[in-house]
Amino acid sequence: MNRRDLLKLAAFSALAQSLPRSAFGLTLPGNAIGNLFSLGVASGSPRHDSVVIWTRLMADETGALGSKPIPVSWEVADDEQFRRIVQKGSTHAHAELGHSVHVEVPELAPDRWYFYRFRSGQYTSRVGRTRTLPAPGAAVTGMRLAYASCQRWEHGYYAAWRHLQAEAVDAVFFVGDYIYEYSRGKNDIRSHDLPKPTDLASYRDRYALYKSDPDLQGAHAACPWLMTWDDHEVINDYAGLSNPVAETDFAARRAAAYQAFYENQPMRARTLTRALTGLADGAEMRIYDRGSFGTLADFHILDCRQYRSPQACLDPDKRGAHTIRRDACSELADPARTFLGMEQERWLADGLKAAGTKPRWTLIVQTTRFGQTLYGSTKNPGVSNDTWDGYPATRQRLINALIQNRSPNPVLLGGDVHANWVGHIKADYNKPDSPSIGVEFTGTSISSNSNGGDNIPNHIKQNPHFVFGDGFKRGYGVVELEPDRLTTTLRAVVDPTRADSGIETLARFEVEAGKALIHPR
Repeated sequence: MNRRDLLKLAAFSALAQSLPRSAFGLTLPGNAIGNLFSLGVASGSPRHDSVVIWTRLMADETGALGSKPIPVSWEVADDEQFRRIVQKGSTHAHAELGHSVHVEVPELAPDRWYFYRFRSGQYTSRVGRTRTLPAPGAAVTGMRLAYASCQRWEHGYYAAWRHLQAEAVDAVFFVGDYIYEYSRGKNDIRSHDLPKPTDLASYRDRYALYKSDPDLQGAHAACPWLMTWDDHEVINDYAGLSNPVAETDFAARRAAAYQAFYENQPMRARTLTRALTGLADGAEMRIYDRGSFGTLADFHILDCRQYRSPQACLDPDKRGAHTIRRDACSELADPARTFLGMEQERWLADGLKAAGTKPRWTLIVQTTRFGQTLYGSTKNPGVSNDTWDGYPATRQRLINALIQNRSPNPVLLGGDVHANWVGHIKADYNKPDSPSIGVEFTGTSISSNSNGGDNIPNHIKQNPHFVFGDGFKRGYGVVELEPDRLTTTLRAVVDPTRADSGIETLARFEVEAGKALIHPR
């Protein structure tokens, strides 16, 4: 199936339609044994009047679903017992889309919790819980949000997701590295026998592995997710169509990985539309997005991989990104290099300008640590060429846009580095006395191994705009937004090698509205 037909199929399947009753007389493949909904359910991309509900049909190891469309019905209700059904309909799960189901449920009330489920043949899915966002312009007294990233299967269990279900958050911002493309390693906590994914089938298998985890399924079923990706959804350290590992057709691999991401996440069908107008090979998929929580906050979700320039000053003897000497790399100063792509940069600047000072908070949801982080020698320090430090011109353009548009109370959320970092956003990181214009919270991993935390105290001394760092603990962050303050709590599992691990509070911080200053609590 070509990309244009794939888009049409996705768009048609996402409609809240009703199939004729005769369609449900179709017999499921006789060898589709076990619960078809073993990968769970999810919801995402919420708006004030709609939400996407998702599932993906999966046969067990002895069965197959075949190539014919499989009818699936769905219901959305006010109550968990489905006595008050507010929307229902039906669609097909198509083999061309990995037997995934994406229903964009319209005409919902704003700022409301709902319950949903799917049926196919004799099978019924678990019940999921989702919610709509507050209406634009509505006065909102508070929102409770989580941010998380980096959940390598082999490195630990998903106890963090089990505990997040008890946090009663309104939504989860997932900021990248949902899957990892590696094969198993030497010191894995739990292992698998899947090969490294290189095509659509193998990326589908990797998602099926991750989504088989009951704690991850529970977190998806608890509330809507708003998502972006980083590099491991395709391959480590890729940048645009630049790949650190030589391949004959990386564009085709990336296109397969992007399609698998769509198939396995609660995304709107329109995320595929750029495949028609972007790259000639159809590998592009538009995932950056924005929305609002009434007058309380605007949020902008960024794509920091698909459009970026290749990393600066790559060492041909090293595979992937690495630390470079800032003063020895003239590429860093090139204003034409971009972390987001110039089109996305303009989209973000336009969104900040249009919002003006109306929202109380400005959330920018992206994938990695934002603040300048110098390493080693004070005379010729090193920086990572894979974070915002490798793209200082883009970072400064974003800072300038926040200042020029007087964006209220900027807050950046990130992940990627497998460590917690909390800091102030400076108007100019090269001028230590420049004012703070916002704050950032970069989260640790759900399960992926730490990169080491012994040197973090020294890094903070060298980069005093950071006020906290920890590279040992794994978990997630919870952000409580109120009109007059923001409170962020860093939650950490006690032992990521145990599925039954407990959880603890690592640290808590407060930011008063109108003052870009972090206070430990």
